[in-house]
Amino acid sequence: MNRRTFLEYMGVGALGMAGSLPGCKTFSSATTRKPNIVFILIDDMGYADAGCFGSVFHETPNIDRLAAEGMRFTQGYAACPVCSPTRASIMSGKYPARLKLTNFLKGVRSPEDSPVLTAPYADQMNLEEVTIAEALRGAGYTTALVGKWHLGGGQFKPENQGFDTVVTINAGGGVKGHLWPDWKGNPSFTGRADGDYLADRLTEEACAFIDAHRDRPFFLYLAHYSVHIPLDAKAGKIAKYEAKLKTHPPEPGQQNNPHYAAMVESVDESVGKVLDTLHRNGLDDNTLVVFFSDNGGLSVKEGPLTPATTNYPLRAGKGYLYEGGIREPLIVRWPGIVKPGSVCTTPVCSIDFFPTLCSAAGLDPAPTNPAGPIDGRNIMGLLHGKSSLDRDAIYWHYPHFANQGGRPSGAVRSGSWKLIENYEDGSLELYNLDNDIGETRNLLSSEPQRVQALHKKLVEWRKSVDATMPPPNPKHQSNTSLK
Repeated sequence: MNRRTFLEYMGVGALGMAGSLPGCKTFSSATTRKPNIVFILIDDMGYADAGCFGSVFHETPNIDRLAAEGMRFTQGYAACPVCSPTRASIMSGKYPARLKLTNFLKGVRSPEDSPVLTAPYADQMNLEEVTIAEALRGAGYTTALVGKWHLGGGQFKPENQGFDTVVTINAGGGVKGHLWPDWKGNPSFTGRADGDYLADRLTEEACAFIDAHRDRPFFLYLAHYSVHIPLDAKAGKIAKYEAKLKTHPPEPGQQNNPHYAAMVESVDESVGKVLDTLHRNGLDDNTLVVFFSDNGGLSVKEGPLTPATTNYPLRAGKGYLYEGGIREPLIVRWPGIVKPGSVCTTPVCSIDFFPTLCSAAGLDPAPTNPAGPIDGRNIMGLLHGKSSLDRDAIYWHYPHFANQGGRPSGAVRSGSWKLIENYEDGSLELYNLDNDIGETRNLLSSEPQRVQALHKKLVEWRKSVDATMPPPNPKHQSNTSLK
């Protein structure tokens, strides 16, 4: 389906600037300007990597300022422990399992010693999916992606998914490094000099977009390539944290990587520049700002200078369905709506951004979608200070072998209870997160009825979204079929 056919099919108009999506009814008046929306996504930033989330080694004054002026979520989840599926969930409001996009693009690895192979998956987000950019553009927003897309190249680029302005290096994936010329590749990135830093360049583009569109509602999706490996950072910042290690040695379980800390500081500076640009343009009071990460921090050896971070007190990190792989730093600032310095302990997920941002823009938070139902919940009530959300459970499905060591598995969280199913052997793990945030005590034997109920719920959910399971490995001697 080409761009024009797709937009006409969705009812947005050939240029994407007229009309609204089917089922998306606007509620704003002519005298009330819709809020601007700025979504800042960091790549591979761990739950505990910012000061406001517990780090004493990293310096993040601007992220901390954002939390002081907004709401900090202590149980904000990514829909997947790796990047592309979470990005797709943000764009669509759907679980990765429903999208059939369950692994990073293009990640395929199947150890020969496993009874299962990695599951097949889509290597792009299909054009039939309505993205949040398309929904907002249909409501009169001008839209921009600055940074990482990683949801498909060719006809699946962000230009065909609702974005008016696109500044990216490689729509299909990441970059070789964060220092010029490793990140060259976009025609707009000309005249750069050795030593120029990618996070700074993207921030320049993001701020320029704000300046240019200050007089109309805009949606800015600033998706940094940092703090993903390789751990390229500015030399002066690395030296600063190397000195800090000597004068303030970290305690066990605390971050201690100077190269990674320097990258964290650079993205923190980016946050500060974006906030300052909003303020300079008089847009503070009418801009909703979201800060989030796509998966947990890299806590294992994967390339030079790693592990990058520790997600303590959470277990494991990127690539795993333990808390360290899926619980993220989430902050929302919206003056007049969100109480400054507030904290929300209700579990939310990246699938919730789509309906919530639709609601913020005056759209139906559950639009009619020809490509299938939305899984996310509108969390506007939480932003207004409510303490609960009408949802029984949150689900994960990762039928793959992660580069970081994670194995094919699924999980469900209901209340304080979390069940993990290991797809290779069918074994189960049960944790009470209220009492054991580090997932150190498997309560499988002491809670048999709860295990049975949660596993039934997980199996039924997989059937409801037609989740693709990992196929048996024909080379494995003890080959068994999975439910």
